[in-house]
Amino acid sequence: MRAGSIYLMAMALAALPCAAQAQIVLGQPKAVDGDTLDFGGSRTRLFGIDAPEYQQTCKRNGEVWACGKEAQAVLADLIAGKQVRCSQNDIDTYGRTVATCTADGLDLSEVLATAGLAIALSQFTDRYVENEARARANRVGIWASEFQLPADYRATNADFLAQ
Repeated sequence: MRAGSIYLMAMALAALPCAAQAQIVLGQPKAVDGDTLDFGGSRTRLFGIDAPEYQQTCKRNGEVWACGKEAQAVLADLIAGKQVRCSQNDIDTYGRTVATCTADGLDLSEVLATAGLAIALSQFTDRYVENEARARANRVGIWASEFQLPADYRATNADFLAQ
């Protein structure tokens, strides 16, 4: 009977939810776009923001502006030659790690939101909402242009996902 009790206890413990261990990624990634890093073939999406897609354009002062390429270039400059540390928050629908990433102690999502090159995703965190609000109020980055929300751009340009 004792063996049966131990078996039942083991089964009960196995059924309890376990705290997920957050994965930490360190390295020198490449900036794919304004909110995605590539660590040697493994993609990591920056937590809490949504930046224009690489091919996305905006309209500033009546002129077409490559806002997606600028967001990617700013992220590339932020990480150039630096050790990047990403702490996993989630996994997205495409199977990518979603993480809070830093380079030289700077939160990359915070810098991009402050520069007006990313939308704060308040449904996931309020951490970058004030940064976006300041950029919007100061008409910085995309907030000084006419632009399509990155999510809307992806929805209407599904062909870019095949790249």
